[in-house]
Amino acid sequence: MIIDYKYHIASLVAVFLALGIGILIGSTLLGNDALIDYQKQVTNKLEDQLQSLRKTNETIQVRANTLETDSNMHQQFEKQVLPVLVAGKLADKNFALVELNNFGFPPELTEAIKDAGGHVNSVTSINSIEDEKHIISMLQKDLVWPVTTGDEFYKRLGTEIANNINTGENQAVISYLVEKELIKTSGEYGVPVDGLIIVGGSYKESNRNMQIDISLIDYFSELNIPVVGVEETDVSFSSMKEYQRKHISTVDNIDTAPGQMAMVLVLGGQPGHYGIKSTAQKLMPDIPGQET
Repeated sequence: MIIDYKYHIASLVAVFLALGIGILIGSTLLGNDALIDYQKQVTNKLEDQLQSLRKTNETIQVRANTLETDSNMHQQFEKQVLPVLVAGKLADKNFALVELNNFGFPPELTEAIKDAGGHVNSVTSINSIEDEKHIISMLQKDLVWPVTTGDEFYKRLGTEIANNINTGENQAVISYLVEKELIKTSGEYGVPVDGLIIVGGSYKESNRNMQIDISLIDYFSELNIPVVGVEETDVSFSSMKEYQRKHISTVDNIDTAPGQMAMVLVLGGQPGHYGIKSTAQKLMPDIPGQET
């Protein structure tokens, strides 16, 4: 963090002005040489402090610029090295991705899977729902869903999405949900997958209903298909604890190269909780062949 001294400098300038006025008044009205000398001494001390603050600020700015340069260099290095490290670790494996954070996900997520030899068959995004009661009433009427509460609605929605990913059999239902702008879909459905990636976390909603996440996890866990929950580093509200309660692997910094590496290794058969938050066990799994 760069320390900004502009407020300190402004305060010192104000003191200088006050002292100047004091000196003028003192010399005019009082003619007290001792008072004027004292004020000059204080002014000199303040000038020294101001000069010291300026030098400190310059030093910190230089250090900040150096750190920024180092950070950019490390990011470039990680971006170039990551494809080499993950190469072949997900060869010929297929995955599905469901985005639940109403924000999207970094493109590097799918690029890492591709670099590892894997393929993301489908991407399903759940749109933010503003009027839950209206949606429930609409689905009761149009799809004859026996749902009356938010929990029941999200549980059914999660089950329908999971079934479509796995079998592709309920395409009419999915098409209806797309038409009503409840979800977005892309890719190929009904193709067997080797894992499911759930993008959670939230930048806005603190009380997002987690039943859809739970339904997805339960569906694929019953099929013994691995599920990994991921989120970005700086989300306002984390989903990691909820996912860990369902005993799936988690990665809490998917927007970084270490997080993408961790996700690839998890999907390749190294479960655990990885990242930089308090819910993580360690930064990333051990790289095969690496001494621990």
